[in-house]
Amino acid sequence: MGTADSQKKQNSQINEELLIQALIDDQIDIFRNEFIESHPYDQANFFTSLNEELRPKVYHYLSPEEMATLFEIMEIDETEYEGLLAEMAPVYAAEMLSLMYADDAADVLNEIDSEQAGSYLTIMNDESARELKELLSYEEYTAGSIMTTEFVAIEANQTVRSAMYILKKEAPKAETIYYIFVVDVNKKLVGVLSLRTLIVSDDDTMISEILDDRVVSVSVTEDQEEVARQMRDYNFLAMPVVDFQNHLLGIITVDDIIDVMDEEASDDYSKLAGVSDLDTVDKSPISAARKRLPWLVILLFLGMMTASLIGQFEETLSQKAILAVFIPLIGGMAGNTGTQALAVAVRGIATGDLEHESKWKLVLREAGTGLITGFVCGVVVTIVVFIWQHDLILGSLVGISIFTTLIFATLAGSLVPLIMHKMKIDPAVASGPFITTINDIISIFVYFGMATMFMNYLI
Repeated sequence: MGTADSQKKQNSQINEELLIQALIDDQIDIFRNEFIESHPYDQANFFTSLNEELRPKVYHYLSPEEMATLFEIMEIDETEYEGLLAEMAPVYAAEMLSLMYADDAADVLNEIDSEQAGSYLTIMNDESARELKELLSYEEYTAGSIMTTEFVAIEANQTVRSAMYILKKEAPKAETIYYIFVVDVNKKLVGVLSLRTLIVSDDDTMISEILDDRVVSVSVTEDQEEVARQMRDYNFLAMPVVDFQNHLLGIITVDDIIDVMDEEASDDYSKLAGVSDLDTVDKSPISAARKRLPWLVILLFLGMMTASLIGQFEETLSQKAILAVFIPLIGGMAGNTGTQALAVAVRGIATGDLEHESKWKLVLREAGTGLITGFVCGVVVTIVVFIWQHDLILGSLVGISIFTTLIFATLAGSLVPLIMHKMKIDPAVASGPFITTINDIISIFVYFGMATMFMNYLI
């Protein structure tokens, strides 16, 4: 068992041994007494640890509503939903999905086979099916795809007393009630007020008198990453989602945004690592290899370009073989420096920090960084090579090569993602392996080009 799993088990407040024995012995009362009293997080962890022989008994012991709570907070691989739902009776699974918060249920249906999802939508009640079909119609990774339609909205032309009545009636079904959104008679968003404001206001006060009309909203087509950035900037617990005519369609809650931020961070890291998907841990080496091979093949051809470039300087190497010793040093330094600049640029784009400052300011800053680091590293390596080989010309050649390549490497690391961002391409695609390979080519060209020019002094 891994460290994380061991920590979960230590922190768990649930008696797993008792529950497993109760499942084996078919003691439903003992199971429910222990299980229902436990925290939902512990319940979910316990359920995901069970094998496929014991899980069907849990479906028999828990109601669809109780199972819905587990599905909303379970931390499992997205590909596992289809198998878990297939273990349940179709009617049970459909009812469970209809009792989940709509956005969570839509996420689950998005991850399973379309025919299986369609069968569940056919079985469940018309209202739930219509709501889920609407959410499933929105393009993936947009505000519409992560919003929930379970929220409290009141009209501006009513009193606090009537608004409180609606709130009490709708609260059990709403995902959050900390914000109450205000609409006009045409269901257009006109304002927002907090639960505190509503509670402390006089019963006969009109909602139009206490609402805040400076409400921040997002379009239903807005990219989820931009929504996450706005919610972080404004420190909101929920954000209203509107159509192009400002009709209130749903809300996005902070728990969904945390999932989005985790997903986007994982996606960016995957691309920076040159791997297609790090969200899941592949149990099969064939599956893992299939995801990694496309990137590796591309990098293989780029690497062959580097090898071909070295071959062009075969005559230079034959005259001064010691030059080959410093190829990994210069290439490695260029790759490391380029990756550092790349990380700064990609992070600035991802967090939106670069929206508040000039892109050229970043490039100039990175160029200055490359100039300083290149000069220091160049001087150090010149001294080391001179002491080691007793050859000032060779030391100067290696030092000047490092100085030059580090400047080019930082410029490449900062410019490439900015250019990709300008072209509407995900800048994380400018991954570490790509930048490293590009900088290898640049460093080899600079190093051997200078060596060829000064060969008369080296021999």
